[in-house]
Amino acid sequence: MDSVLLFILGVVIILIGLALSIALHELGHLVPAKLFGVKVTQYMIGFGKTLFSFRRGETEYGVKAIPLGGYISMIGMFPPGKEGGAGRNATTGFMQQMVQDARTQSSETVAVGEEDRTFYRLPVWKRIVVMFGGPFMNLVIGVVLFGVLLMGFGTPQSSTTIGSVSQCVRPATSASQTCTSDMAAGPAAKAGLKPGDTIVSIDGRAISTWAQSTTIIRESAGRTLTVVVRRDGTERTVQLTPVTNTVPKTDSAGAVVKDSAGKTETMTVGFVGIGAEPHLVPQPATAVLPAVGAQTGAVVNVFVHLPQRMVDVWNAAFGSGQRDPNGPISVVGIGRAAGELTALNGVPVVDKVYTMIGMLASLNIALFVFNLVPLLPLDGGHIAGALWEGLRRTAAKVMRRRDPGPVDMAKLMPLTFAVVVVLGGMSLLLMYADIVKPVNLFG
Repeated sequence: MDSVLLFILGVVIILIGLALSIALHELGHLVPAKLFGVKVTQYMIGFGKTLFSFRRGETEYGVKAIPLGGYISMIGMFPPGKEGGAGRNATTGFMQQMVQDARTQSSETVAVGEEDRTFYRLPVWKRIVVMFGGPFMNLVIGVVLFGVLLMGFGTPQSSTTIGSVSQCVRPATSASQTCTSDMAAGPAAKAGLKPGDTIVSIDGRAISTWAQSTTIIRESAGRTLTVVVRRDGTERTVQLTPVTNTVPKTDSAGAVVKDSAGKTETMTVGFVGIGAEPHLVPQPATAVLPAVGAQTGAVVNVFVHLPQRMVDVWNAAFGSGQRDPNGPISVVGIGRAAGELTALNGVPVVDKVYTMIGMLASLNIALFVFNLVPLLPLDGGHIAGALWEGLRRTAAKVMRRRDPGPVDMAKLMPLTFAVVVVLGGMSLLLMYADIVKPVNLFG
């Protein structure tokens, strides 16, 4: 029963964090829009049926039933078919009707005397500021949360304390994850080392980092080592002899190295069967922006390879494939992961808080990148349209031609409809996959 309540608590926490992120995203649009004099009629968190709302001045603020986004409604998003003209009602074709409907709905939001308060009449740079304000807020949230993680908690690094002791010598090529009777006893376990022991020295050489002990052990296969450890405040000396074993090859960051075929590379070294206990080491402020940049790059990489990644999600959901923990995930998967995290037994609360903050930080960086994709209805689509308009008007001015006027973004409504359908389909696929084949983040 307690685990169920903890699971629900995790889901609620991540949903509240997501809702706040969306609210601040929309606030990033709302504030500059009002500062620039645009009439904003609605500020809503979520979609669908309105759960509750209130009005302040000319703007209605509220929360809707489906917490998958939010929006603000600004009058005059699209210009009429002709500058200063009214939208036509008669057209032919489904696509043309979509374009005209967008123009008509936009013009209907503009009351007499409010023509100068429309969004499309703003100067190009002001429109960019309004539309970039939302993603920028997500970026700010991400930077703040990464700052809390790195400066307040720190980054996980290997300490000189032993976190695990293998009871047997299990080669990297072994398919078994448990010790069997035909496997030799682990040298560290045989010598009496235990989790919680802190390595003080090896063969008289003081140990200040885990990498030092690893280097000595790997170079000492078959040679007996004198190891001094500290246990419960008392130093103990043990003798152990590393055995030759095949282990995965790792890079300088400790990540497993794989070849071009995706197989783990191995190497033959001295082995005693101990693993480091990680601890958090606070980082300086200068480490925050590089961390945000690295996360942004990782998210961009996901979007660049999104078609293939969605194929992988499909194969995992409807086949025997496994989900990529670094691949796309829906709000259902995020909530499920948060619930599993809070329900984990034996994990310190500080580690759960650390991971939860990391999830929200990564989520906001993902929202920042996603919303800048230059396609309507995303913010990046409006920014791209404003930039194109600015380029056209600048070129016309340089060439002393007539001002071409605002870009008719309503013409892109058919493409917008297609984007919405594709995004909706991907969202449904990810939600289904997160239910039947969830990403395994915590083992």
